[in-house]
Amino acid sequence: MTGATAARPRPWRMLLVAVAWGSCFVLIRWGLRDAPVLWFAALRALLAGAALLAAALWAPGKRRERLVLHGASAWALTGVLALMNVTVAFGAMVASTTGTTTGVASVLANAQALLVVLPAWWLFGERVRAGELAGVALGFGGLVLVAAPSGAGRGAWLALLAAVGITAGALLARLLADIDVLVLGAWQFLVGGAVLAGAAVLVEGAPVISWTPRFTAALAALALAATALPYVLWFAELRRASLTAVTAWTLLVPVAGVVLAVVVLGEGVTLLEGAGDAIVVVALVLVARSGRAAARSRPDRVPAPGESPRPGAVAERER
Repeated sequence: MTGATAARPRPWRMLLVAVAWGSCFVLIRWGLRDAPVLWFAALRALLAGAALLAAALWAPGKRRERLVLHGASAWALTGVLALMNVTVAFGAMVASTTGTTTGVASVLANAQALLVVLPAWWLFGERVRAGELAGVALGFGGLVLVAAPSGAGRGAWLALLAAVGITAGALLARLLADIDVLVLGAWQFLVGGAVLAGAAVLVEGAPVISWTPRFTAALAALALAATALPYVLWFAELRRASLTAVTAWTLLVPVAGVVLAVVVLGEGVTLLEGAGDAIVVVALVLVARSGRAAARSRPDRVPAPGESPRPGAVAERER
């Protein structure tokens, strides 16, 4: 591993990401009462992109010329990122809630921890530890228990398509590590949102939206608190830590989604779903413990701020 991927994900950041993303499906349920599926997804992406572009514009030390991507390859990769991480993921995520329960949609749409293991090894040479592999496999079993009662209907497949889009986005984020995270987030949401808006025109026609206080609040919370902010934290962690370790935290997103669906929407939880959620939490603990153990045993790990390098670490890195 390189120094950039030797660090462990910051727990509080990842916990915030998990809770924010877990709230998405409750907010989507509310928003779809007043707006069509694709138009709601497009508005979410465009508002998040505009917020991140404004943040990049006013951030201390940022020069305005840095807000534009330079080079055909940067635009091409960002375009693919926008299509997968925004157009496909957001469109499928919103549509999945119309074909299954909020809890099941949340579980299946956050299966990227299971999907990223082999691509991370193949593309970036990330060695998967036994504890991480066991945790991911156990988490998969938990997801199966949660999703089994819903069958393989349209909503389930759409939620899995959203997970594929997010997984592709996580892999592309590593390839675009030299672009400012605010700028990259802004352009991926704006481009992906524009494509979603075009699809909405073709599929749903002109937008018929009831701009009620409920819809406005749901859209603002979804775009800013549950999309723009967690994606900045998510991309920052993807650049500094192992893809497997970072995406393992998304196993906690469905747990938050199920809890919020029960508390806010009054959805019921079966015994199998409860058992599956508990298994997912145990799987996350296994992955986190494996990462901590590996960090303690690795002689060339990056010291934390204020921490002295372990004896022999400098000499080992110089060889």
